[in-house]
Amino acid sequence: MPTSADASKEGKSNGWLAEVTGLQTSLNEAARKLASLDRAHERQPAGHVNLGLPIIVGPKP
Repeated sequence: MPTSADASKEGKSNGWLAEVTGLQTSLNEAARKLASLDRAHERQPAGHVNLGLPIIVGPKP
């Protein structure tokens, strides 16, 4: 299975500029998303999340 870098090289050598641009955009956004997830993970302490208890309301008479 070729990597995105391989596909980008192939696209450049074949003159598929739109394909290369699309691949580069996808790679940039994937890197941005990974960095965002890393920052979110660093901000959140490890452990359980308290979701509280649901309040169940019965039918009104």
